[in-house]
Amino acid sequence: MNDDTPVIEVRDLTMQYGTRIIMKDISFTVGQGEIFVLMGGSGSGKSTLLKHLIGLKQAAKGTILFEGAGFDISDDATRKRVLRRMGVMYQNGALWSGLTLAENVALPLEEFTTLDAQTIADAVSFKLALVGLKGFEKFYPSAISGGMRKRAALARAIALDPDVLFFDEPSSGLDPISASRLDDLILELKASFGTTIVIVTHDLESIFRIADRALFLDIDTKTMTALGPPAELRDNPPNPQVHQFLTRSSVGAS
Repeated sequence: MNDDTPVIEVRDLTMQYGTRIIMKDISFTVGQGEIFVLMGGSGSGKSTLLKHLIGLKQAAKGTILFEGAGFDISDDATRKRVLRRMGVMYQNGALWSGLTLAENVALPLEEFTTLDAQTIADAVSFKLALVGLKGFEKFYPSAISGGMRKRAALARAIALDPDVLFFDEPSSGLDPISASRLDDLILELKASFGTTIVIVTHDLESIFRIADRALFLDIDTKTMTALGPPAELRDNPPNPQVHQFLTRSSVGAS
């Protein structure tokens, strides 16, 4: 990949369900090692956009490029190679309740690699330790707190050492301390591994603390109306909706 090639490039994207357009004319890039936030009010299409980026939903119009290649129109073999380089942490964690934390984290390694059992076990222990869950390998998701489940889900998302990580509302349902710890982990992943990170969130503290740039989806105009560093968008808002979103109280926001 050329150093100037964005990790992700979205060109003139339209998202819709049936005949209902969710968002249109969406264009942006995400650079190597960037923490990029997708923000907007409830129902603005943030999670839908995330689904397009990870290949779960086809674009009604437009193109999504991954390191210059048309990921959304690639053949199955190419798509699998691209997906192998992505990690996803879903809003509810999506851990298998009948598996231990170690077994949950081991799943991607068992599915996508030919590593032997001991190497997988070592990798699983390392990933859980990385997110602060050393010693919890044999615990089931129901036996740990919500914040710990989020961290376990993160350990699974990074099991394959992905180049790009996607988060859907990572701080949802967490207390402020747990949310802050998760932000710390996200920043550490960027600093230590140069991971490119795309996050759907409405949490103002997280947005201002971790985002390099943020994209605002406007539910009224059904398109993006702002793109840039969050503090700059707050201090020099391009429209009243962006100003209202970035200056509201984070308490009880949704």
